[in-house]
Amino acid sequence: MTDGSASPTALAPAPAARLEPNAIGVAQDTVIGMASAAPGVSVGLTLAVLAATTAYAGGLVIVVTAVPMLIIANAYRRLNLWTANCGASFEWVGRSISPYLGFLTGWVMIAAYITGAVSGVEVIGPNVLAVISAQHPGGPWADIGIATVITLVMLVIAIVGIRLTARTQVAMAAAEYAILAGFAITGLVLVLRHAPGTFPLTARWFSPAGIGGHGSLAAGLLIAVYIFSGWDGTLYVNEEVRHRRVNPGRAAILAVVILTLLYVLIITGLQGVVSPARLQNHATAALVYTAQSIGGPGWARVMAFALALSVIAATGTSIVLTARIIYSMASYRALPGRLANVSRRFATPVNASVLTGVLVVALTWVYLLATNVQGAFSAVVNVSGLLFGAFYILTALATIAYYRRRIITSAWDFIVLGVLPTAAAAFLGWVLVRSIQTAPASQNWSLLGVLIAGLALMVFARYGLRSWFFRIRRESSPEARTR
Repeated sequence: MTDGSASPTALAPAPAARLEPNAIGVAQDTVIGMASAAPGVSVGLTLAVLAATTAYAGGLVIVVTAVPMLIIANAYRRLNLWTANCGASFEWVGRSISPYLGFLTGWVMIAAYITGAVSGVEVIGPNVLAVISAQHPGGPWADIGIATVITLVMLVIAIVGIRLTARTQVAMAAAEYAILAGFAITGLVLVLRHAPGTFPLTARWFSPAGIGGHGSLAAGLLIAVYIFSGWDGTLYVNEEVRHRRVNPGRAAILAVVILTLLYVLIITGLQGVVSPARLQNHATAALVYTAQSIGGPGWARVMAFALALSVIAATGTSIVLTARIIYSMASYRALPGRLANVSRRFATPVNASVLTGVLVVALTWVYLLATNVQGAFSAVVNVSGLLFGAFYILTALATIAYYRRRIITSAWDFIVLGVLPTAAAAFLGWVLVRSIQTAPASQNWSLLGVLIAGLALMVFARYGLRSWFFRIRRESSPEARTR
């Protein structure tokens, strides 16, 4: 029997669960952004090709690329001061330019992080096996087993909570970055001492044209943009960071600065450890090979361990960040509403996390087993850097659009909120155009496929799910100054 004297408060439904506020600090958030960029794997995959393309001026190219990345990071910081939502660019573009463009921005963000996570499958299995044994058997089933287990473990960590995720990422980052920096400093010392077998460092390493004027700054910039992709991960956990409007933006800038220093150190320190011919002959395992040249097979395993940590950390952050983007879109009913559910026990978007983890595992299996579609799938994976560049551009444009009234109020705002974001967007736009022009047709078809899939989902969200996101009005900042 129901007690008629029960108060209305006792009968009221419990408020919806939400992400845990004030769970992590700016330092942990910075590490999450850096882990998303996967510095070990990024440099490992590009060290040889960057040395060849820039004629050993890779360090300078990284510094040049860091400038527009810092401008974009500041654009993220300014937009986060406006509203701190874990959908970040999805919401910012939607509310300042157009909800339709905002939806496509969110879709591109999801596609970029999912394909970026899957791109690690080629690295994770061999490097884990290399740590265990120098004569590892390899093969697709070994790689599948390792990738599946690691993805599921990182999925569990992502579900349990952002605090455990942050602690795990910090621990892995400390080991990975210490190993990378240690090898880079050792390699640089060997090069400066002209140790036998090393390639001498000269002033041309810091020239735009590289050694002998054979370097291509433009081609190097295309590679460098890919290397930096992922630092924006600091913003997708903004609802769980202390001082949510301020610290995530600071963490983004810190992540870009630290990544720049780390990349310059690793590239400058290791590209000259062996001769150019030997470096190119071992391009697919450049970091492990240079580590072996420095200290032998035992130290090669240490470097393989660092690369394995890099992939594991990136896999974990991809699940966490993608889940929060999905959660944000679903809370507007731009994706199915069940994906907006948050666990009361763990304060994480469990459904969105499980969906992300399942997608990564399933796509990994398809990629490694279905050899008949592997070429087409590789083309999709290879465009992940371009997808990141696309929503970086849209974020810069959202900054200009939202602060459009402020741009004409002072010379400082004109430069910071107008000129610099425009220049950064133009630079990344040029990178995208050049990449599309030089990419094989399969990659360009993959980009078109991602766009078509996004348009189809947008139509479904607008008319099938009847999302109210598409009815929001365009907003802009008042003229009053903010930080």
